[in-house]
Amino acid sequence: MLQKSFNLTTKSQIQPFQKTIEVDPDKSISIRSFLISSISHNISEIKNVLESDDVFSTIECLKKLGVKIVKLKSKTYRIYGKGLGSYTAKKNIELNFGNSGTLARLLIGILSTTPNLEIKIRGDKSLNKRNMGKLIKLMSEFGAIFKPKDKFFFPLKMISTDMPIGIKYKSGISAQLKSAVILAGLNAYGNTEILEKLKSRDHTENMLMKNSRVIAIKKKKIREIKIFGKNFLKPININVPGDPSSAAFFTTLTLLNKNSKIKIKNVGLNPTRIGFYELLKKQGLKIYLLNKRKLNNEIRGDILVKSCKMKPINANQNFYVKSTDEYPILFVIAALTKGVSVFKGIHDLANKESDRIKEMQKILKQVGVKTISKKNELKIFGKGIINAKNKIIRVPNLGDHRICMSSFVLGILTGAKTKIKNFETVYTSSPSFLKLMKDLGANFEIQK
Repeated sequence: MLQKSFNLTTKSQIQPFQKTIEVDPDKSISIRSFLISSISHNISEIKNVLESDDVFSTIECLKKLGVKIVKLKSKTYRIYGKGLGSYTAKKNIELNFGNSGTLARLLIGILSTTPNLEIKIRGDKSLNKRNMGKLIKLMSEFGAIFKPKDKFFFPLKMISTDMPIGIKYKSGISAQLKSAVILAGLNAYGNTEILEKLKSRDHTENMLMKNSRVIAIKKKKIREIKIFGKNFLKPININVPGDPSSAAFFTTLTLLNKNSKIKIKNVGLNPTRIGFYELLKKQGLKIYLLNKRKLNNEIRGDILVKSCKMKPINANQNFYVKSTDEYPILFVIAALTKGVSVFKGIHDLANKESDRIKEMQKILKQVGVKTISKKNELKIFGKGIINAKNKIIRVPNLGDHRICMSSFVLGILTGAKTKIKNFETVYTSSPSFLKLMKDLGANFEIQK
C-alpha cells in the first residue's frame, strides 16, 4: 500500500551512539524473487521480503497478470508460478510500476516475449520522466512493439511478440537492462547471448543458476552469459538478506559522527554491490565485513563500522558499477571530508529518479560546499565536518529516495535545519529508515 505524502524537517545535530541494528531487506533481490517465481513452475516461497512501495507495486502488477500470490505472515510470501509465457491480461489493462525503474525494466523484459499481451504501461511522476529508449530498442529486437513510435517515456502501450527470437547483446553498466534481456530471452526461441565487459550486479543470474539447462556463464575477461530459451524453470526458495545500499546511510553516519560505532547484521555482501564499502576500506577507514556466509547463491554477513578520520575520495568508473545507488551519500561524505574528492564515470546518474548530480550539487551548495561538474565527472571541495546550525537546507519534491536519505544524513551531521519535501518516497526502499534513525538519536519532525 502506497504511503501518504509527508514532509520532514531535521532539528539538531546527532550525538555519538553505539548500536547494533538490522536494515531493511534488499530491494533488488525482493523484486527479482517475485518476478522469477511468477514464471517458474510450481510454488516458490520468499522470506524476509522488503515490504516497501516498490515491492507492493511488483505484487500488484503480477496479480493483474493472473499470478496468485499469498502472504503467509510478515515478510513471507508464497508465489504460485505457472511457467514461462503464462501471464494473461485483458486487452489494454494498465500496469503501474510506481517509482520502480527495476520493476519497469525487468517486468517489461518478461512481458515482451510473453504471447498475446497488449498492455498500457506507466509509472509515477518521477518514473515517467526517465528515458526508456535503450530498453525499448532492446525489446524491439526480440519483436515487441511500443506505441507511440519513437516515444521513449511512460506512459506507453506495449504489444508483445508471439514469435520472439533470441538476440546478442553487448551489456553496458546497467544491470537492469542486462536483466531485462536475460528475462526476455527465457521465453525466446533459440539462444540469447550477453557479453559483459564490466560486471554489473548479478542477482538475476544468481537466482537462475540452479537451472543448468537455462543459463550458462563463462567467466572470461569478457563475461559471457548464454540463455537457452523455452526451458523449464524450477521454483525458488529465498531468504532475502539486508540491503547494502540502505546500510550505506548508517555506515556514513557512523564514520562521520565522532565516538560512534555500529554493527549492521545480516547484510547482503554480493561482490557486485559492495563498491561503496571497498572504496572506503581502501582508504583505511574502520569498516569490517564479518561472519560471511553463502545462502541462495548470495553472500551475506555483518558490517562493523567505527568513526574515524576521513580522507578525500577518488572514484573511477569501476566503482560506479558496484556502487550506483550509493553515490548521493558518497557526495555527502566528500562534502564533509577536508580536501578535493573526484568521482568519474558517473554520467548515468542523470537518468535516475532525479538528476542526482545536479540535485546533490544544489543541496551541498546550501551548506557552502563548492562543486564542479563536467559531463562525466564531479569534483567536490570538502570542508570537513561543518557546523551549519545557522543554515537551512531545502530539498524539493524530487521523487528520489536516495536524495531524501542523503539530505537527512547531511542535516543531522551538520545541524542544518533540513526541510525535505515528500519524504514518503523513502518508503520505496527503506520503510524502517526513520525508526532506525530515531533509535540512533536523530531528532526530526514530520509534517503531514
